[in-house]
Amino acid sequence: MRQTGAGSASPWGGRWMQLLAGVICMSMIANLQYGWTLFVEPIDDKHGWGRAAIQVAFTIFIITETWLVPVEGWFVDRFGPRVVVLFGSVLCAASWALNAMADSLLLLYVAAAIGGIGAGAVYGTCVGNALKWFPDRRGLAAGITAAGFGAGSALTVVPIATMIETSGYEATFLAFGLGQGLVVFALAWLLVAPPSAPLARGGFAAPPAQRQYTPNQMVRTPVFWVMYAMFVMVAGGGLMATAQLGPIAQDFGLAHAPVSILGLTLPALTFALSIDRVLNGLTRPFFGWVSDHIGRENTMFIAFAIEAVGIVALSLYGRDPVAFVLLTGLVFFAWGEIYSLFPACCADTFGSKYAASNAGLLYTAKGTAALLIPFANIIADATGSWHAVFLVAAGVNALAAVLALFVLRPMRTRMAAESLGTHSGRSVTATS
Repeated sequence: MRQTGAGSASPWGGRWMQLLAGVICMSMIANLQYGWTLFVEPIDDKHGWGRAAIQVAFTIFIITETWLVPVEGWFVDRFGPRVVVLFGSVLCAASWALNAMADSLLLLYVAAAIGGIGAGAVYGTCVGNALKWFPDRRGLAAGITAAGFGAGSALTVVPIATMIETSGYEATFLAFGLGQGLVVFALAWLLVAPPSAPLARGGFAAPPAQRQYTPNQMVRTPVFWVMYAMFVMVAGGGLMATAQLGPIAQDFGLAHAPVSILGLTLPALTFALSIDRVLNGLTRPFFGWVSDHIGRENTMFIAFAIEAVGIVALSLYGRDPVAFVLLTGLVFFAWGEIYSLFPACCADTFGSKYAASNAGLLYTAKGTAALLIPFANIIADATGSWHAVFLVAAGVNALAAVLALFVLRPMRTRMAAESLGTHSGRSVTATS
C-alpha cells in the first residue's frame, strides 16, 4: 500500500520527532558496522577460521549496505519510510541472530549480507526522510541523523565487550541483535513522509520551486558526477589515512605509547580511536549547520582544506604520541562531515521528491571509495613508508576543495537558474 505524504501533514511530535526517531534508529544499527570488531577475535578463537576469512563478512556487509541504498531509497520515495524501516529492522535482528548460531563461514557471510541490506534500508530511509522534512535546514538535519550512525555505538561498546567476556559472543549477538531490532521496529511506526505541499504552519517552508529530478534524470547531469567524484576523493582519501590507523601506529611505534591529555591517560592508538568515535559524530551536525548558513561549497572548501592540512601534519609530526592523537582527531573531524554535506547538497540540487533515491545513489560513492583502501598498502609497501599515502590522501582532499569552489559552485548556480527558469515558464503556461 502506497504511503503518501497527504495524510502526514501533522504527525505526532512534528518534524522534530521524525528527526529524533531517525537518529535513534541510526544509533541502533550502528553496531552492525562499528561493533563488529569486538566479535572478530572471539569468533576466531572458537572456530579458528582466521581473521582474514572472518573479515570477509565485514566486506560483504559494507558492499550490501552501500550499494543497495538506491534501491531501498526507491521504495522509500514510493511507499514511504515506515515499511522500509520495518523491513530493515527485521533483517538487522535476523543478521545478528544468525551470527549467534553460525557454524560455518558461509552462514556468517549470509548473515552479513542480510545485515547489510537491513542496515542500508534503515540508513538510507532515515537520511532521506530528514532531507525531506527539513528543506530549510538540510545540512543540520542530515548531519544530526548521520551522527546517530557515526557515534551511535559509543554507549554500547563497553556493555557489548563486557557481555562477550561474561556470557560469550553468541549470547551477545542474540541479545543485542534482537534488542536493537525491536527498538527500530517500534520507532518505524512513527515515521511518515512529509506532505507534498510546502508546510507553512510548522514554521518552515520549502525552498523556491525547482525541478524535481528522478534518479535517471539526475545521473544524466554533469553536476551529479562532479559531486560523485568529489565524494569518492574525500571518502577515499580519508579512508586511506584513517582505515590504516592501526598499522600506521604500529609502524610509528606508538600503538602502546601512553598519552595524557586533560588528566586522561591511554595508549596512543586507543586514545586516537576513542576520539574518532566522538569527533566522527560531532562533525556531521556541526558542518551541516555551518553549510546551512554559509553555503555547501564554502563549507566543503573549508572542511576539505582542513583535512588536507591535517593529513600532511600527521605525516610530518605524527611520530610524537601526543601529536599523533591530536592530529588524528583533526583528520577525523574534517572527514566525517561528507555524510551530511553531500546528501544536503544533493537534495538542494535535485529536489526533495526523490531525495531518498538520489541521496542513495550518491552514497554509493562510499562503496567506490572503499575499493581504493588496498592501494594504501600497495603504495606503502612500494615506497617503504606511509609518507606517500599521506601525500596522496592530502592531494585528493585539496583537489576536492578546489573543485567545490571553482567547479561545483558555478555548475550548481547555472543549473539552479535554468531549473527555476524552466519551472517559471511552465507555471506561466499552466496558468495562462
